[in-house]
Amino acid sequence: MESRGALLLILLAATLWGTAGTAQTFAPSGASPIIVGTMRLAIGGFVLFLYALMRMSLSRSHLFDGPTMLAAVSMASYQLLFFSAVAQTGVAVGTMVAIGSSPILAGLLEWVYTNRFPAWKWWVSTMVAITGCVCLVTSSQEVTIDITGIVLAVGAGLSFAAYTMFNKNLLQTKSPEAVVGVVFTCSAIMLTPLLFIYDTAWLFQMNGVLVALHLGLIATALPYHFYTKGLKNVPSSFAVTLALAEPLTATILGVFLLDEVLTPVAWTGVFLIFFALLLLSFSPGKRRGWRPGISRS
Repeated sequence: MESRGALLLILLAATLWGTAGTAQTFAPSGASPIIVGTMRLAIGGFVLFLYALMRMSLSRSHLFDGPTMLAAVSMASYQLLFFSAVAQTGVAVGTMVAIGSSPILAGLLEWVYTNRFPAWKWWVSTMVAITGCVCLVTSSQEVTIDITGIVLAVGAGLSFAAYTMFNKNLLQTKSPEAVVGVVFTCSAIMLTPLLFIYDTAWLFQMNGVLVALHLGLIATALPYHFYTKGLKNVPSSFAVTLALAEPLTATILGVFLLDEVLTPVAWTGVFLIFFALLLLSFSPGKRRGWRPGISRS
C-alpha cells in the first residue's frame, strides 16, 4: 500500500470516529458515558475478533506477547481516563487536553522509541490542528479548570499515543486483522466488570440498541480496522495527528444534523484543522523512498 493511501485510511477512520458524539445524543437518558465506552469496545472487539477468525489470521502468539497486552491496556485505559476527565473538568477542557496532548505525546514517544525526530511538517501541522481544536471546544462553552481532570485528560492522550505506538510495533510482524481483533477483545474483557457496576437498562431500549450497534460497528470496529491498516505504513506521530479529523467531523455533523450554530471562532477552528490535515496528508514528497514526515537527519 502506498503511504498516501495509508494516510487516507487513517483520515477515513477519524471521520467515522467523529460520528460517535452525534450518535450518543440519540441514546436513552441514563446512558453512562463509561458504559457507552465499554459497549463500544465489547461490540467492536467481538466483530473485529470474528473477522480475524474468518480471515484465519490468528495464532497463539497474538494472545500472549507483551506488546499486544500493552496495546490492550492502553486502549482500555484511554476509555476510562477520557470519560473520567470529561466528568471531572467538563467536556470542553477534557476533550481539548486529551485530543491536543495525544499528538505531541505520540511524537515524543516515537522519538524515544525510534530515535527519529519528527520533521517540521508534522510539528507545524500538529500545532495548527491543536490551535483549531482549542477554538472549537472553547468558542461557546464555559470553561472549567480542574487539576485532577487535566491530569486524567493528559493520561488519556498518553494512552492513545501509547496504543498507537504499540500497535505500530505489532504490525511489523503480525497482520492488521489479528492485531486489532485481539487487542480490542482483550480491552473489552478488561472493562467487562464495569457492566455490573453501572446502570445498563438503557441498552434494552430500541434506540439504545441502535446507538450501541452504531458505536460498536460504525464508530469502532470499522474505523479501527482502517486505522490499523493505515498505521502499518504511517509513522505513529502522523497517525495520531491525522486522528484530529475526529472533532472536525463531529463539529460538521453537529451543524448539519443537530442544528448547532458555530461562532466565528469555531469556524476558524474548523478551517485550521482542515488546513493542518491537508498539509500533513497531501504535501508533495519524493517518489522514491518517500516517508511521510520522518526527518532523515
